[in-house]
Amino acid sequence: MKQAGFPLGILLFFWVSFVTDFSLVLLIKGGTLSGTDSYQSLVNKTFGFPGYCLLSVLQFLYPFIAMISYNIVTGDTLSKVFQRIPGIDPGNVFIGRHFIIVLSTVALTLPLSLYRDIAKLGKISFISTVLTTTIVCFTVVRVISLSPHIPKTEDAWVFAKPNAIQAIGVMSFGDLFENYCRDDNLITFGRFCYGVTVILTYPIECFVTREVIANVFFGGNVSSVFHVIITVIIVTIATLVSLMIDCLGIVLELNGVICAAPLIFIIPSACYLKLSEEPRTLSDKVMSCIMLPIGALVMVIGFVLAVNNPQDCTHGREMFYCFPDNVSLTNISVSHFQLTTQLSILNISIFQ
Repeated sequence: MKQAGFPLGILLFFWVSFVTDFSLVLLIKGGTLSGTDSYQSLVNKTFGFPGYCLLSVLQFLYPFIAMISYNIVTGDTLSKVFQRIPGIDPGNVFIGRHFIIVLSTVALTLPLSLYRDIAKLGKISFISTVLTTTIVCFTVVRVISLSPHIPKTEDAWVFAKPNAIQAIGVMSFGDLFENYCRDDNLITFGRFCYGVTVILTYPIECFVTREVIANVFFGGNVSSVFHVIITVIIVTIATLVSLMIDCLGIVLELNGVICAAPLIFIIPSACYLKLSEEPRTLSDKVMSCIMLPIGALVMVIGFVLAVNNPQDCTHGREMFYCFPDNVSLTNISVSHFQLTTQLSILNISIFQ
């Protein structure tokens, strides 16, 4: 919403949701027309081996880049949680993002990613769902408690902003906890839940990348030894990249415009248009003809904007409203009277 403008950001949410749903419908109809039952087989039947290879690359890159972003979020989020432990030096290397990324990878994400059957991750997904619900509740609580005390953003209600296309690339995965202060006890627990959720989601993305490699290079059948080797290589590379990159914005933008746009907008529309023999005036064909060029436009313009105008990397930076001297806007123990008094003193000191 910051990139697109609040009203346009809301509209983009609904539009992308509709387009995603419509793309799934096109994939099902394309599968029916071609007699196939998977995305890869549909593209292979429609565009041959070159199309199959392109789709496989995109299907690998999208979850692989997501794995990198999950590592970055885990390091950034849990480092803020551990810094709140009494007696811990904020500069301690053992609570730094790099150590946390390596530790969470070795202890949690790699062992979970070694499962061959994705059904075994069902309980983990349930835990993630519960934690996500908890996070949403915390966010709603802070909307109610903080709204009266946070200064209004300039031009907050501007309908549209120039970076609307960049907003499409990051809307599926923004780090909302960057907006809260570090001394907020409720949000600290929320950050912990968020970090655990991200760690538990990581193996599902790894499963997709491993399946793509297995289908392309091994015909879908991989021995136990190669299963372990492939998993370790994928996780290791993702970890090394995430240790070298600490800015989440550019990772999400590039993943959105390079991978998500073709997978959601372009390829399903192109397959349906080529397979369907129905009149072009049919609503599905009209929508496909609209989605395909829009997807190409989002991909090209989004990539240019992401490279030329990257988002500011606010990794580890406190928001401006967290900095009144010795004043916490979010500490639960601060009463409303104390908060009002402190803000009044702050305003007086500023105007003097």
